[in-house]
Amino acid sequence: MGSPALRMNISELVRLSVVGEIDHPTLRKTGYVISSNGRVEVYPSVGGITYNVRIGDSAIHWMADHVEPGVSLRNSGKAAGEYSPNAALNVLACIGNKAVVQSGEAKGAVGYVTGKHGGIDHVMVDFPPEVLEKLTIGDRMLIKSFGVGLRLLDYYPEILAMNIDPTLLSRFNLKVGSKLGIGVTHFIPAKLMGAGLGSASGHSGDYDIQVFDENSIEKYDLASLRIGDIVAIMDSDASYGWVYREGAVTIGLVAHSNSVISGHGPGVTTILTSRDGLIEPFRDPNANLIEYLYS
Repeated sequence: MGSPALRMNISELVRLSVVGEIDHPTLRKTGYVISSNGRVEVYPSVGGITYNVRIGDSAIHWMADHVEPGVSLRNSGKAAGEYSPNAALNVLACIGNKAVVQSGEAKGAVGYVTGKHGGIDHVMVDFPPEVLEKLTIGDRMLIKSFGVGLRLLDYYPEILAMNIDPTLLSRFNLKVGSKLGIGVTHFIPAKLMGAGLGSASGHSGDYDIQVFDENSIEKYDLASLRIGDIVAIMDSDASYGWVYREGAVTIGLVAHSNSVISGHGPGVTTILTSRDGLIEPFRDPNANLIEYLYS
């Protein structure tokens, strides 16, 4: 017999429209970054339409810095006091939500949210290559956001869910029991986590895996990380921002590529966290978003 189904409060969740436009790529005015080994280098970075980097591709082996897969969205609407439409896009859009192109040559095409990137505050969306070729900077996309407020009824509040469409979560390689088992490609120790620490919430953005120590790269097989990989961050709690906590487990998806800047690296968007260790990850080399969105 298989495991019992994961019970969720789906009937209580609100489905709400959010809109973003394809944001232009950005660089520092000089174009330069200073790498962790002291080199001055120039690389492609965040934003735009990335034609040859998608979920399922390497997160490591690119001449790039924080490059975002597929399409990078931002809402350019004006904030009203402390209320920001781009903040709403970043919090309410969940991985696995459908994004429908509203303007331009690709109008009507459908993609999927694949991750969120803090700092630049982008939401990334995957489209097939033939759609990417028709898109242009400024094209608008409508996302029917769904997932904020998700609770796992048999585990709440010991396990918190965020940034994930419940339909997509139900497709993951799960084992429902006294603990929640989930297939992951990599086990990452909290000591390797960098940029993003100190954020007050894991409900948007990401935090980065530092890929600078050669022994750690080999020990934890970091060179094989792919964008879209589901990974376990051990001794990490993301309940109210990302912190080190012995015994805690955080599950996330690799959202963007590696970085050469100290403290940075492939970014992980959180989907599940348990400060009490009630998540029990197990090795699954196929645990990548592309398998669950398109298979």
